[in-house]
Amino acid sequence: MAVSSKPTLFPVLAVNFIGTLGYSIVLPFLVFLVNDFGGNEFIYGIMGSVYPAFQFFGAPVLGRWSDKYGRKRILFISQAGTLLAWIIFMVALFAPKTVLFEANGTSIGSFALTLPLIILFAARALDGITGGNISVANAYLSDVSTDENRKANFGKMAMSSSLGFILGPSIAGLLGATEFKEAIPVGAAMLISIVALYVIWFRLPESKTDLVKPDLSQFKLRKLFATEQKDCYEVEDCPEKGLRAVLKIKNIPFMLLIYFLTFLGFSFFYVSFPMHALKALDWSAFDLGIFFSIMSGLLILVQGPILSQLSKRVSDEFLITIGSLLLVANFLLIGSSNIVFTYGALTFFALGNGLMWPSFLSLLSKYAGDEQQGAVQGVANSVGSLASILGLLLGGWLFGIVGNVTFYTAAGLLLLIFLLSFRLFTLKKQQG
Repeated sequence: MAVSSKPTLFPVLAVNFIGTLGYSIVLPFLVFLVNDFGGNEFIYGIMGSVYPAFQFFGAPVLGRWSDKYGRKRILFISQAGTLLAWIIFMVALFAPKTVLFEANGTSIGSFALTLPLIILFAARALDGITGGNISVANAYLSDVSTDENRKANFGKMAMSSSLGFILGPSIAGLLGATEFKEAIPVGAAMLISIVALYVIWFRLPESKTDLVKPDLSQFKLRKLFATEQKDCYEVEDCPEKGLRAVLKIKNIPFMLLIYFLTFLGFSFFYVSFPMHALKALDWSAFDLGIFFSIMSGLLILVQGPILSQLSKRVSDEFLITIGSLLLVANFLLIGSSNIVFTYGALTFFALGNGLMWPSFLSLLSKYAGDEQQGAVQGVANSVGSLASILGLLLGGWLFGIVGNVTFYTAAGLLLLIFLLSFRLFTLKKQQG
């Protein structure tokens, strides 16, 4: 495996695009599969949480392995795991709907645990445990970036992800409308994974950098909150920058609270809306695919030219405050059965998320400082993963009991963020 002296951006951007494209293909039709295979809202919430739960444990390990064995090898292994997961997913589509267990409770509702559901769980778990390809790709990008082009390079990475999330649901919706239903989109995801393997092996040069060799001999839960020491690659002794050290940084605990609440509220939305589309709106996978594609397209528009212009005129604190309020409006409207209100809410979502989240990440990076940037971002990602797991589990369970009231719960969380955001102006004054 030859090592190139001049790594280029295009292959890693292509790998990132292909990865998000393959992942997002499942979004429009997973809820329909869970329902057809005997599941309900509670099972769908568990199904949604399987991927981030296993990724939470798998991604840090893959990240450390990439430090020791190289980005290219671990990217290839990760993508191979994704391909195998899609093959297992395809098996689930043709497995007999043998009922293994039935439940009927007031809190978890009525559902049947069938053989295809078990296979789907296995596929999502495998994809999650090997789902460190995005984080390793980010590490690769960091390796080949300089201080001058780092921000621009990660902007390109974000754009490649957004494009993947636009095309993925669209492909799923269009291909899923044929007589073969989900089999064609899953087959497309398998083909996409094979293309990614080819790009990684034959087109992606190994990044060259002097990495800190991680200790892989012991595994501790606290290491899940440890992070790649991007600022310590070229020194022999790096300071400890784990969870405890990060929480001692001024203003960071408050920022992590907002981070957690944001992911929690969004997870309620992502698990509840597909069920709402299935039961209340009577949408098909095609309808849901178009919805998610429009949402991603609007996000690109807001995060691109609109945010670029506004960020020159107003502060991050102001954009976070206004964005969170727009998201409250989104969650109050999104549960309506009126299609006009549904797409009106989508506009609020794109504006709110597009203005708030990049501004929040910018402010988080500012408070983290140069020395502990990597550590803070790593802990924040772990906090987001925990919130996603909890939100998907609670959101699915809650939707099964109270239905669209779940959206009001998400609205309450974003309203809390809106109120907390006023403290950001005080922190800005204290910073001078």
